[in-house]
Amino acid sequence: MSEKIGEIFTLDEVAKYLKVGKRTIYRLVAEKKIPAFKVGGAWRFTRADIDHWIKQQSNASRR
Repeated sequence: MSEKIGEIFTLDEVAKYLKVGKRTIYRLVAEKKIPAFKVGGAWRFTRADIDHWIKQQSNASRR
C-alpha cells in the first residue's frame, strides 16, 4: 500500500495491513487498545493512527 495522507482503512483492510485476523482487530477495538472510530456502525481506522500505534507497540517491546 502506498503512503496516502488521510487514508482510511476498513476493519478488513487493517487486519490485512497488520497481518492478523478480523477477530483480533475486534478484540483490540473492544479493549480500546487500537485507535478506531465508527462510521454508520462500521469500524474505521486512519492509516496515520495505525502507523503511530505500530511505532508505539514497537517501542514498548524494546523496553
